[in-house]
Amino acid sequence: MSWNRRRVLQAGSALAAVSAAAVLTRTAMGRQTSAAHRAVPGKVAPGNRQIALLNLHTDERLEIEYSHDGAYVPEALSKIEVLLRDFRTGERHVIDPRLIDYLVEVAHTVGADPAFSVISGYRSPQTNAVLHEKSAGVAPHSLHMEGRAIDVRMTGIDCAKLAAQAEDLQRGGVGYYRASNFVHLDTGAFRIWKG
Repeated sequence: MSWNRRRVLQAGSALAAVSAAAVLTRTAMGRQTSAAHRAVPGKVAPGNRQIALLNLHTDERLEIEYSHDGAYVPEALSKIEVLLRDFRTGERHVIDPRLIDYLVEVAHTVGADPAFSVISGYRSPQTNAVLHEKSAGVAPHSLHMEGRAIDVRMTGIDCAKLAAQAEDLQRGGVGYYRASNFVHLDTGAFRIWKG
């Protein structure tokens, strides 16, 4: 086979087209991944992290490694999103992975495995509005509606101790609800309150 000028140009054009297609495919896939988990920073603390969650309203359980070798695992975050959905409407929302990190760190500070019973995760705007009408303790612009807040308790750990340890971390909001026996944690500005 002889390589004349025309054949070289055709081969070069074909190679350029294949390379361009590969770049466009990678770019499109990257956009889909980032759109699916906009709040996901690329790296977390080194190592692997696991969490166990029990949704008290649906009785669904999940024990999962959500970060591996210092990177969040998108499939795991998606499963967490399902478990933390608004159980009243079925609506899902991206959960801030820093919220899951916060839970794990609080568990470690109390010397326990990160296993939480969840009272409330994501709340749709409709659900939040209904709850706000019934209780002054529900903020009208709650971070629950952004996937950045969670209400939890831990088996065998006093909620007052859990709240105190979260306060010491100063990572975000900490609300202690003694009468209802749960702790609110969020990834907003550091602040504390009692409900």
